[in-house]
Amino acid sequence: MTTNAELERRRREAVAKGVSCSFPMFAARAENAELWDVEGRRYIDFVGGMGALAVGHSHPHVVAAIQDQLTRFSHTFFGTAPYEGYVAVAERLNAMAKVGSQAKTLLVTTGAEAVENCVKIARAFTGRRGIVVFGGSFHGRTLLTMGMTGKVNPYKGTFGPFPGEIYRVPFPYPYRDISSDHALAALDSLFETEIEPAAVAAFVIEPFQGEGGFLPAPTDYLIALRQLCDRHGILLVADEVQSGFGRTGHLFAIEHSAVEPDLIAVGKSLGAGLPIAAVVGKAEIMDCVGSGGLGGTYAGNPLACAAALSVMDVLQEEKLLDRAVEIGDRLDAGLRRIRRKGNRTSIGDIRRLGAMIGVEFVEDEDSRVPARDLTARIIQEAASRGLLLAAAGRHFNVIRVLVPLTISNDLIDEAIAILEESIDRAVSGNA
Repeated sequence: MTTNAELERRRREAVAKGVSCSFPMFAARAENAELWDVEGRRYIDFVGGMGALAVGHSHPHVVAAIQDQLTRFSHTFFGTAPYEGYVAVAERLNAMAKVGSQAKTLLVTTGAEAVENCVKIARAFTGRRGIVVFGGSFHGRTLLTMGMTGKVNPYKGTFGPFPGEIYRVPFPYPYRDISSDHALAALDSLFETEIEPAAVAAFVIEPFQGEGGFLPAPTDYLIALRQLCDRHGILLVADEVQSGFGRTGHLFAIEHSAVEPDLIAVGKSLGAGLPIAAVVGKAEIMDCVGSGGLGGTYAGNPLACAAALSVMDVLQEEKLLDRAVEIGDRLDAGLRRIRRKGNRTSIGDIRRLGAMIGVEFVEDEDSRVPARDLTARIIQEAASRGLLLAAAGRHFNVIRVLVPLTISNDLIDEAIAILEESIDRAVSGNA
């Protein structure tokens, strides 16, 4: 039998050091919200392919759709021999996205590619070059999206210089005393000292920050950004790569505010694990780029399109938007019960939209010093007990929940029990 240890040895010898792996285990099979390693050990998966599996591992409808497409063809390049799947995905996304007018869609391969194309389209439409992004943001690992990302390590460290005309302002973070008013004042300062509004093509914002610490953008802040955009002819771009496709209880997180963006970057759970992403936006904006200016060899791959169409069916048929709210309520209740056990749990803040939940750990509630080492110990302790978790936040002191929306209540309760025991062990120093 192949062992985790043997595969870990081979990984270290064959794979570039920069490709990190959180746990020394190797997946053999997975179903819904559970995963088994090559030694037969079972895990509850609260990472969900880093947010790419809203409908769970190997959903039977998705598997059937991919298998059916594979029997016909796996790839043609849409620019040479187009196919119905691409068109159908675009039609569905256009009908679902709330952008205030008729929508059109571009399909690409990754979330970073979607964000880059949002920038391309915004610059082409406005004739401007300035892009405003936000502290703690994560937009991808390409050169442009690294420049837009607001976290140096491990994403940007030695990879510069980065493209110009990118400007950064704080993202609201009430737990860290950054209010909407403070963030808006920083925007005013930016316009006074760095770039005038008439030179800005777009604000690119995550309505619910992922890597930054699972931070929901306050409704009043999003409304104010929309008003600024309308006043100055700036486009509002919602990066929904991680927060989209039902995880927050709406198809897109920005819908909680009723604010309508001009462009939406979509990815991750759109393809249920297959690489597909999209830009959805107002038709008049999307059509500003001439023929051939957008695309890619694997953009809108037929297999990924089949998966995406099936995902959209599953979301509707299984009422997963409602289920996201139920999951979030159940997890939130368990987490707050753990927190009430006393300060020794070191849970400083719990924040969420639907089933997208961040738990921030601190050294103590008064100082709020980020407890990075403690968070790492909790994650490793949970893995040893069969629960996979991931960190987020500028100091990696936030545990993020990206559980499949198809998970059962029994598994949720089991996961909460494991997390509670793991926190107790890590805090007491017995981990």
